[in-house]
Amino acid sequence: MEDKKLITVTSPLLPSLEEFDEFLQKIWNSKWITNNGQYHKALETALCEYLGVPYISLFTNGTLPLITALQAMRITGEVITTPFSFVATTHSLWWNGIKPVFVDIDPRTCNIDPDKIEAAITPHTTAIMPVHVYGKPCEIKRIQTIADKYGLKVIYDAAHAFGVKINNESILNAGDMSTLSFHATKVFNTIEGGALVVKDERTKKRIDYLKNFGFVGETEVVAPGINSKMDEIRSAYGLLNLKQVDAAIAARRKVAGTYMNALRHVAGISFMEDMPGVHHNYSYFPVFIDADKYGITRDELYAKMKENNILGRRYFYPLISEFSTYRGLDSARQENLKEAHKIADSVICLPMHHALSEEDVDRVINAIV
Repeated sequence: MEDKKLITVTSPLLPSLEEFDEFLQKIWNSKWITNNGQYHKALETALCEYLGVPYISLFTNGTLPLITALQAMRITGEVITTPFSFVATTHSLWWNGIKPVFVDIDPRTCNIDPDKIEAAITPHTTAIMPVHVYGKPCEIKRIQTIADKYGLKVIYDAAHAFGVKINNESILNAGDMSTLSFHATKVFNTIEGGALVVKDERTKKRIDYLKNFGFVGETEVVAPGINSKMDEIRSAYGLLNLKQVDAAIAARRKVAGTYMNALRHVAGISFMEDMPGVHHNYSYFPVFIDADKYGITRDELYAKMKENNILGRRYFYPLISEFSTYRGLDSARQENLKEAHKIADSVICLPMHHALSEEDVDRVINAIV
């Protein structure tokens, strides 16, 4: 019997090779392959327009905008964040010599629980770093109210939230800054890449200095910056992908709808419905397994899917607070993060991308139901 094809949990959105080759020819002819070239400038402009944000700075990956945002706002001391995220969120704090303080999550959204933030604030707290997990918006108004009350900065890790809006307003405009990831696994990608969304031209200039060694002009260095610029090749790739991202999101929405209809009444399986007033990007489709009702554990379902050549992902498991770098922190204690542990132990993300066929989706569903 012939093996069934592998169904991956993600698949990169790829531009037309023919169109990309045309851009490459122009880049080759210009011999300008990095350092704020025409495609880099064009992609920043196009993204501002598409995302509905005032200013954006491109980066070579999605972690460096987090590190740079913290530098730009001179964040020190302690920052309140979530343990339920990709490790880059907290690593960016560690690299800046900042102590992460974990608080529990709201199991309804998997985002940081605003009710838990205020109790974690100390005289050393300088900022809050929430994450729009799976692209589901945080409670941005409540978080901002807390931040304003205590004079704290808010930096959103919006790696999953490309194009997400609430009542037609981009959630990237929330807080003081928002960061994006354009990694190959994301809804919109530049192979590797990322961006930092800021609110004014002065801050945009400072960010651009910091991502280019701190240079202003040819001979003046105004800050201890690093090199984190996006090159012309990936910028051109991104311009082409931007033309087809709406179609990719529409395809993802269709897959999500099929999953919801098929799994809604399956005992022991739950998922997050679409949020009212939110334009989602369907970056992930997590389901949560209640082993007592479903009959097998999350890990057993993961293995079963794998046996059927279907790759799920236990995202995010384990919690960041469980890794050796962070587990010694007082805020990493399990009793402090009960909801996060429950979610981490029960979640599995199903295959979700634009290229899934109806047959692929049916195979995934049949492996679960």
